[in-house]
Amino acid sequence: MNRPHTAMVLAAGLGTRMRPLTDDRPKALVELAGKTLIDHMLDRLVQAGVRRAVINVHAFADRLETHLRTRSDLEIVISDEREALLETGGGLKKARPLLGDDPIWVTNIDSVWTDDRALERVLGAWDPERMDDLLMTIPLVRTMGFDGAGDFFIDKQGRLSHRGAAPAAPLAHMGVHIIRTQTIEAWPDGRYSVFGHWMEMAKRGRLHGVVTEGLWMHVGDPTARDEAETQLARE
Repeated sequence: MNRPHTAMVLAAGLGTRMRPLTDDRPKALVELAGKTLIDHMLDRLVQAGVRRAVINVHAFADRLETHLRTRSDLEIVISDEREALLETGGGLKKARPLLGDDPIWVTNIDSVWTDDRALERVLGAWDPERMDDLLMTIPLVRTMGFDGAGDFFIDKQGRLSHRGAAPAAPLAHMGVHIIRTQTIEAWPDGRYSVFGHWMEMAKRGRLHGVVTEGLWMHVGDPTARDEAETQLARE
């Protein structure tokens, strides 16, 4: 198994939908069940074999960096986006020199799930010969806090296609994926989303997905945070 040992954790967002909880802290430091959102994600990554996390910072960057220094179970590297927000694709391109040449995990910080084998399922499906990116997905019926109409369809070979003009799709992207770092090198500098690159990968049949089990909680606002906390108390 080609197990990535580096992760890019996207933590530079403003967290406007999470206000007032983000009036004095970054979204990454909002607490859920007694633990910050970023620690929920880092704990999962460490369990999956990650030894090094590149984390981008913007809002309340000093406070987030101070918190991250409390972790001793993996190496933390900061990608500084204090000057300007770069979104997902732009953040990855800016951090490219820090990521190494092996495949990496890329994660949001507002994704929490109950399937303890979810990352292992993704690892088991990862094949860089056939894939540029492998997304962790889940059926819409097993989501909380997600108000979209679904993101992707998946075929028998695990290839993803976006719903496009369709009114709905059965799968939601969970904010976690494995990517070949070489694909990032041709991306432009500046602010932009990774979504357009996914669409190009999908056209070439190189965007794949894994359907996980359990329940996925998108912790995007205070109500979703409270609902997720109630759910986790039941687990």
